[in-house]
Amino acid sequence: MKISDLLSGNGPAFSFEFFPPKTEEGERRLLETVHRLKALGPTFVSVTKTSAKPPEKTIELTARIKHEIGIEAMAHMTCATAGRDEMGRIFGLIRDAGIENVLALRGDPPRDPPAFVQPLDGFGHATDLVRFIRTRGFSFCLGGACYPETHQEAASPEDDLRHLVEKVAAGLDFVITQLFYDNGAYFSFLARARAAGIRLPIIPGIMPITNVAQIERIATLSAARIPEGLQADLDRARDDDAAALAVGVAYTAAQCEELLARGAPGIHFYTLNQSPATSAILERLRAEGIGSPAAWP
Repeated sequence: MKISDLLSGNGPAFSFEFFPPKTEEGERRLLETVHRLKALGPTFVSVTKTSAKPPEKTIELTARIKHEIGIEAMAHMTCATAGRDEMGRIFGLIRDAGIENVLALRGDPPRDPPAFVQPLDGFGHATDLVRFIRTRGFSFCLGGACYPETHQEAASPEDDLRHLVEKVAAGLDFVITQLFYDNGAYFSFLARARAAGIRLPIIPGIMPITNVAQIERIATLSAARIPEGLQADLDRARDDDAAALAVGVAYTAAQCEELLARGAPGIHFYTLNQSPATSAILERLRAEGIGSPAAWP
């Protein structure tokens, strides 16, 4: 089923993001995690494309989750290292695997060089990839990325928003934000996007905090600001993983409550292939009467 149809349901859409593990044992554990999270009734899950694994692995895992586990699934696909012919082949594989949903991204080439280099006969931006998918006649439901606190390569917030407007016009059905910890950044971005004419769903992307050093590193790489109050709580829990998890669950649950209460269409959890924090957050939301499975699409 297409995610655009699921987003038109009567309740918030909760979704989980995973990445292909490096080993067969890691893959086995990942599928066990997905099985556990199925009990929480996710609207959909997504599987990323990593430079460590070929696109076929993302397609395989996405198809297994959809067809074997029975959760609607979306494949991430990047165009950072492939030309048009190769991308056409990959999207043919996705279609033939029965996958209806794709997150179209530019991505980064291997080893993340300081400057992106467009592949020979390839694409320079995700907008080009979206336009390619549409002109090739693929009928996927297409998602894209957006950046409440501005993409690191954008000249300005206005420049970043202009690129998003172009990407939406190329054929997106919904967008998911980069992770953020300041809800004000999301609501400010949402207001600017709506003023620019973007009407499609903008799903907040949230990464639960489980380890202080890890989340600080990820936030820095993502240019996501950690609010002073949260940083103070994390500093006090820095050497205590259990305390850090408790801080993270409490903060993220409150963050999700506000987002949903003020009209966000759902929450996309960046799980880092782990289930405890996401499960605890959803259970807390459920205890508050938010996100009851009967109300989910």
